[in-house]
Amino acid sequence: MQPISATNDFVVKFANINGSGSASANELFARAILRMGVPVASRNIFPSNIQGLPTWYEVRVSGEGWLGRRGGVDLMVALNPQTWDKDVAGIEPGGYLLYDSTKPIPLSRFRKDLRLLPVPLTEICNKAYSDPRQRQLFKNIIYIGALVFLLEIDLEVAQWLITEQFEDKKKLIAPNIQALGFGYDYARDHLGGACSLKVKRDDKVSDRIFINGNNAAALGCVYGGATVCAWYPITPSTSLAEAFARHCKRLRVDPETGRNKFAIVQAEDEIAAIGMVAGANWNGARGFTATSGPGISLMQEIFGFCYYAEVPAVIFDIQRGGPSTGMPTRTQQSDLLLTAYSGHGDTKHVMLFPEDPREAFEFAAKAFDLAERLQTPVFVMSDLDIGMNDWLCEPLSWDKDRRYDRGKIITAEELEAGKEFGRYLDVDGDAIPYRTLPGSHPTKGAYFTRGSSHDRYARYSEEGSVYVEVMQRLLQKFETAKTVVPRPVLRPAKEKTSYGAIYFGSTSVAMNEALVSLEKLGLHLDLLRVRAFPFAEEVVDFINAHEQVFVVEQNRDAQLQKLIVNECAIDPARFISILHFDGTPVTARFITQAISDRMKLGKHKTQEAAE
Repeated sequence: MQPISATNDFVVKFANINGSGSASANELFARAILRMGVPVASRNIFPSNIQGLPTWYEVRVSGEGWLGRRGGVDLMVALNPQTWDKDVAGIEPGGYLLYDSTKPIPLSRFRKDLRLLPVPLTEICNKAYSDPRQRQLFKNIIYIGALVFLLEIDLEVAQWLITEQFEDKKKLIAPNIQALGFGYDYARDHLGGACSLKVKRDDKVSDRIFINGNNAAALGCVYGGATVCAWYPITPSTSLAEAFARHCKRLRVDPETGRNKFAIVQAEDEIAAIGMVAGANWNGARGFTATSGPGISLMQEIFGFCYYAEVPAVIFDIQRGGPSTGMPTRTQQSDLLLTAYSGHGDTKHVMLFPEDPREAFEFAAKAFDLAERLQTPVFVMSDLDIGMNDWLCEPLSWDKDRRYDRGKIITAEELEAGKEFGRYLDVDGDAIPYRTLPGSHPTKGAYFTRGSSHDRYARYSEEGSVYVEVMQRLLQKFETAKTVVPRPVLRPAKEKTSYGAIYFGSTSVAMNEALVSLEKLGLHLDLLRVRAFPFAEEVVDFINAHEQVFVVEQNRDAQLQKLIVNECAIDPARFISILHFDGTPVTARFITQAISDRMKLGKHKTQEAAE
């Protein structure tokens, strides 16, 4: 078996033990390649415990710029005995295995079609360090040093990254650079020419940034005018609230008085958190919460209240694997149905589907405008893959002339001039009433905010016709929402085709690559990336223009497809579900295989029918 030979096009996977300090070293490896101008896509696959269980960190090096998971591993750094067999089995034929060779490993534990890269990591550490914790931490840097030599990564780049990483702890710089050198020197002296995977300096990264979605979304909240965050910790959303706190301390503190211009509350539970958000928005502030599936479940009563009382609110749902506790540290797109209709009775909620951290920033800011314009909850449906993994994306940008859309607010001057006010009165035909903010006028514009049945003037009523009038208007307002949410993105095929594919969110990067692979197989399909719910008319038009439409999503129950069928009255037979839900981000290979199998089968049936 010939060894895999590739430049700027391979996958390295690290198999470690959670709590061993490996994550920062593995991230350093990814960033070193980025600094050489070569795009990478990193994925941290970690367990839901503090330490002891298996964890993996996957780095895809792609000179072509593909940012999704490819599938398969070319070089495995196997440092966890518990997962050794599984890790070795996952390497591509002709691939490489870097392992700790301090203790002999039976030949039966290896594969004959692999190239071995033995490095006595424990032995090197034991000679250099006496402290057990140092031995563990520096072992990670040593294997990075070995990879720097084997893959021909610029040593100075890696050294400079260590200097940057420990800028605030300068005494750690020299020891880490020394450990990096231990690994580099060993590989140079013992493994010269052993690996044919190489990194060659390029300029494909340009001005793109490496950032995770939770950090980007938190910054989007600041730029979008948010001043209140109420939250309760839950993986994988916690880092969004924490990032918002960091950004606020930098950007929302009065430089003269030192006073905070923000309020961040870690509530006693998710129910309290969303209640605080509702109160803040009712009072005229822009507030939000960040949570995941279990939190969405607990918040349902307040969602219904905000929908019916027409109180703006922004909720970030960083989706994870369910049901129940499910897989807290794995990714899925599994909350669509739960969120779309959250509440008691008839409710429908606006959802936004960012594809990467850049759109997480953009949609975060936009969510506050939409929530106030539509006077309703708006959900930003991210997921663990976007939220907690670093992505290479276009720089975040902001139009300095942009003004917030506060929606329909009656001012004190308008009230004083005698303008008619009915809190739930539709005067413009778009089903969105005017509202007042507390304290706007000393005697006019007050109303009672209630979750019980009310008429157009906010007066309590259980009369059936009054209730129907309000509920019908809320349904009409959802139609208005279709005209203001982000439009879907169409990508026509290079050749005319009767096949289409619909997808959304973090699936995008793998879908883009899969399309190119399918084209190489002579298989063409039009793509439509859905970016919001309610669905724009373009979604129905796209489906009607194709005989068969693949719907690619990361959940078991085809939730996006079900929403489309339910909301757009489409025959389910028009769809072919492509479902990936094992908790890892979907790969281009998975999508390519699943779609090509069905398209080839369809062509075969068409030929049989013609014969």
